[in-house]
Amino acid sequence: MTGSVCPQNCGQIGPQSDRRCSLPFGSMLSSRRGRLPPGMNDMSSSDGPTGAADLSAPSRRRKSAPLLVLAAGLLLFAAVVGIAFLLLRPATLRIAVGPAGSDDHKIIQALAQNLANETASVRLSVVATAGPVDSVHVFRDGQADLAVARADEDLPDGAEAVAVLRKNVVVLWAPERPSRGRKRIKAISDLPGHRVGVVGRTDVNTALLRVILKESGADPDKVEIAHVSPDKAVDMVRDATVDAFMIVAPLGSKLTTDAIVASARARGEPTFLPIDVSEAIASRHPHYQSEEIPGSAFTAQPARPDDKVETVGIDHLIVAPKSLSETTVAALTRQIFSAKPTLVREIPAAAKIEKPDTDKDAAIPAHRGAAAYIDGNERSFMDKYSDYIWGAVLLLSVLGSVSAAVRHYIKRDERQLSILHREKLVAAIAQVRKIERVEELDTMQHEADEILRETLQCYEDGAIEEADLAAYSLVLGQFHHAVADRRAALSGNVVGLPRARTG
Repeated sequence: MTGSVCPQNCGQIGPQSDRRCSLPFGSMLSSRRGRLPPGMNDMSSSDGPTGAADLSAPSRRRKSAPLLVLAAGLLLFAAVVGIAFLLLRPATLRIAVGPAGSDDHKIIQALAQNLANETASVRLSVVATAGPVDSVHVFRDGQADLAVARADEDLPDGAEAVAVLRKNVVVLWAPERPSRGRKRIKAISDLPGHRVGVVGRTDVNTALLRVILKESGADPDKVEIAHVSPDKAVDMVRDATVDAFMIVAPLGSKLTTDAIVASARARGEPTFLPIDVSEAIASRHPHYQSEEIPGSAFTAQPARPDDKVETVGIDHLIVAPKSLSETTVAALTRQIFSAKPTLVREIPAAAKIEKPDTDKDAAIPAHRGAAAYIDGNERSFMDKYSDYIWGAVLLLSVLGSVSAAVRHYIKRDERQLSILHREKLVAAIAQVRKIERVEELDTMQHEADEILRETLQCYEDGAIEEADLAAYSLVLGQFHHAVADRRAALSGNVVGLPRARTG
């Protein structure tokens, strides 16, 4: 025990000295108890009711430890379940679409039902409106998360495309038999001085006609425009006061086909008016595209039109705010195109659903979530959150190290006490060999039991490691052997007679 210091400073064992403490073992323990950390004096005494209660403290801790582990495990499990519930819970988006009964409304209603049946991660709640303009108002006011609207509507800032629901084209035609006293219209340049019937629920088609007239070199102010609702389109074409007609709808639209057929029956074969400046319009007005109406697009016998006709197209979109989650929009876009084959069987108009333009310079750019799906750059859960997960693991590791360091510092007095106990036992082994009475051995044995109890308590508190306990166990075993040997020796001296000296 090189370097051990006597608690009473009465002697030191060192490289140059074989002196040992001359105090009895019991006095050493008693003197040390006077300098224990607060609360340790009571732990080292087994006298009285307080000592008995303290003796049961380690037992209570041992019994409560499994309960604490179980509680911690249940808390962790609850946290994991809660996080999983939040992450896996389907998102429900409100989508404004109208009018009720239109193809747009039917497609969105069928899509919402399909997503609900397939337990998709994103669901739709349909908000019916009077039409695209009202849908935009609802969308702008925050009463809907998505909206079905035309690209040339007055969309709020930050509105981005999720999918193209359909592409509308402008169909302009004049009847074979003009109104009495009027010249027959053969081109857009002939429209000034005439009356044009425009089918639509709002003024957005009227504004588009004015753009077409202006870009074609015709004065819009010299053209009289009659606004007609879609349900009055067939009556409009029979009106002899209307010289030309305009409908904006998808190719193959029943509304357009019925109006053209009714016009042919009432006023002769129609003359379709090409928009020769469609490319110029698309260049100056990015919301529009240059398109062509193929021959026989409306009827085959007779062919209407009899040849392709240049025109202007406008996308009808599902739009979302730029702020909407990329993950949510990517999932919705994937689900829309996955459900498209099923929707087409129910509603043929769903075949016109297309992917939006992912060009960053597009008039209405694709939402980053939709673009990620279309471009194949959709990120997985780990791609998006791996940095946060590893950061949390690193933080927990650092917190664990800091906690261990703090605990090691707090338990320093108990570790020092355990070291002193071990040194006392080592010193006591030499003292045992000099004991002359069995009663003194009993006292030392009792004191060693007290030291054992305090050492085990330090171990249970985490103040010392298993290796420290093993070293203490080795010293304690040597002490017990020494006591047993000395007890046997003293018992022999008591029973036997002292040997007579000769000489």
